[in-house]
Amino acid sequence: MHCDITAVKEDELVVIELKKSLNLSLLIQAANRQKFADSVYVAVPAGINKRLAKNFKGACHLLKRLELGLILVSFLKTKTKVEIIFHPSEFKKTKSHKTRKSIIREISGRTGNFNTGGVAGKQIITAYRESAIHIACALLKNNELSPANLRAMGTSKKKTQTILADNHYGWFERVKRGIYRLHPTGKKALKHYPDLAEHYSLLVKKK
Repeated sequence: MHCDITAVKEDELVVIELKKSLNLSLLIQAANRQKFADSVYVAVPAGINKRLAKNFKGACHLLKRLELGLILVSFLKTKTKVEIIFHPSEFKKTKSHKTRKSIIREISGRTGNFNTGGVAGKQIITAYRESAIHIACALLKNNELSPANLRAMGTSKKKTQTILADNHYGWFERVKRGIYRLHPTGKKALKHYPDLAEHYSLLVKKK
C-alpha cells in the first residue's frame, strides 16, 4: 500500500499522509492507514487553506475524534518548518450538558417547525420569537391585556411577563401599570410571519 511517509520507532509503525489542504479525501486516506499503522498523522501546509484557518478549532476537534495527529508545514525562504500540533491519541468523548439542556429547552418552547432550511436572509423562528408572536396575536385581537389575561389565553407562563417588560423587538407598549397593547411596529411585524400569525390568531379568543 502506498504511503507518503512511513517510519518505525521500536515496534511502532508511524504513517504521515501529505496533502495541500485538509479535505475529505485526506481524512479517508488517513483512516484507511489506521487499519495497519500504530500512529497516523496528516500534514498540510500552514496558512494556505483559508477554510481550515477559519475553523481551525473545529478541524482539530474532528482530527482528534478520528484519533489522527496533525502536522503543519511552513515553507520559509531558507528552510522548511515542521510543527506537530498534536499527536494521535485515544479520543475521550465528552458532552456539553449545558448546551444539551439549552437545546432541549428551545425545542420544548416551540409548537411546530416554522423554519425553512436553506433559506438565506430569513430570521430564524426561535421559541422566544414564537412566544412574542403569540402575545402579539392576542393583543391584536383584544386591544389591551394584562400578562395574567395573556397567560390565561395560553401564552407562555414563564416568558410572557419578561417579553412584555423587555420589549426586545419593540412590538409592545405599556398603556398603564400591568396593561399592554400592540404597537404599530408589532402589527407590521406580524405580516412577516404569516404562518405563525394565522396559527395563533385561530387559537386566541377575545376576552
